[in-house]
This record gives sequence, C-alpha cells and structure tokens, in this order.
Amino acid sequence: MVLVAIALGANLGDRVAHLASGVTALQLLIPDLVVSPFIETEPVDAEPGPWFLNGAATGHWDGDAPALLTHLLSIERRAGRERPRAGAPRTLDLDLILFGDAIIDSPFLTVPHPRFRNRRFVLEPLSQIAPEMRDPVTGLMVGEMWQRLKETR
Repeated sequence: MVLVAIALGANLGDRVAHLASGVTALQLLIPDLVVSPFIETEPVDAEPGPWFLNGAATGHWDGDAPALLTHLLSIERRAGRERPRAGAPRTLDLDLILFGDAIIDSPFLTVPHPRFRNRRFVLEPLSQIAPEMRDPVTGLMVGEMWQRLKETR
C-alpha cells in the first residue's frame, strides 16, 4: 500500500456536484481516503474562465501508479471531462500529485506532479490534510512548501 496525494478541481457546471462525484468514485478505489476542504481559485495555466473549486485527497493505494492514473482518467471521463485543448475548462480534474516516495518520468506519467510545488490550489488544501507528506525530489514536506509559497506571495 502506497500513500498517494491527488489534486481535485472543477470549473464547469455544478462544481460541488462534480467534485462530490469524484470523491465518491475515489472512495471506492481508496477506502481510507481523506479529503480536504475545497477552496475557490482563479484559473492558473488554463484559459480564462470560471473560477475553480479545488481540493486534495490522500489515502493508500494498492497498485501501481499507471493503474491509478488510468482510474483517475476514467473517473474524469464519467464526469463529462473533455480535453479539446490544453488548459480548457473542465468538469472534473484529478491529478496524481505524489505516489509515496516514487519518482516517475515517463511519456504518460510524471510523479511528483511537475508543477505542484508552486501551485496554491494544490498546496493549500493538501497541507490541511497531509502537511508531513514529503516531496521525494526536494525532500521538503508539503507544509513547508505551502509556507514558502505563502511567503513569496
């Protein structure tokens, strides 16, 4: 069993309902899922559009990272996620942020997520539920990264 961190986001339609359905689907995969409160954030690295509701979830996964990614993409599709272009608005976005202490760099999956260290919409909710999770690349804990990011704003 590997402790994983997943970022959740939605900025189309009923954002709360989309996130709730994503959480319900994740709970079937990760029974010990812990979910952060949701925060509202403006789009970052995305087209201008509706603001996002973002959150984070952690729990233990009994499988490999590519299998978890496959499940995350399936959950997104069931929620109506379309990918017409990079940065397009979305009904549900589930990003695999951390997969234990694994460092994966493949054409289909990069873990830790390459941009999570500088994203308020990931670090703020993740620090509320897993401040001691460690980034295997930098060695920093999530809570430390969030503190540093807040100090630079």
